[in-house]
Amino acid sequence: MSSEATLARPYARAAFELAQAGNALPQWSQQIEVAGALAGDNRIAALLMDPRRTEREAVDLLLPPASNADGTFPDFLRELARNQRLPVLPEIARQFEALKREAEGTLRATVRSAVALDESQIAALKAALTRRFSRQVELDTAIDPDLIGGAVIEAGETVIDGSVRGRLTRLAQELAH
Repeated sequence: MSSEATLARPYARAAFELAQAGNALPQWSQQIEVAGALAGDNRIAALLMDPRRTEREAVDLLLPPASNADGTFPDFLRELARNQRLPVLPEIARQFEALKREAEGTLRATVRSAVALDESQIAALKAALTRRFSRQVELDTAIDPDLIGGAVIEAGETVIDGSVRGRLTRLAQELAH
């Protein structure tokens, strides 16, 4: 996975710079998300790697419907095809979105909880994370049946373990010392 991330990094940066220079971050974001999802599908990936398929055909498979085959985004995809980097397109899309969020001053956070959170809990959590990180927060929630209770928050490189299991582990470590 790390080699895939390393391969994707310069392409994600180039895509971001092209989108930013063309004042087209939202359009690129949408297009690269669709292309990345398609390239990540095993059936499409097999078609992309078929040696009988031309670069043009590979790019046409990844372009969103009704999209123009000319322009900087299709040119970007053709460059990926030329360099045989279409398989890393899902990772390029993830890194592109991370660069976009950073430029917009937003942070994506995920909250895994033992039970579903209600709207007021989500709003309070979002407000607290916005204060803590001094950035707008996009919050994803998920129910984790492995948690006994509480929640685990992942925001960028930060993990906040407020789960019962995490608290018990910390208590056991403190008692052991």
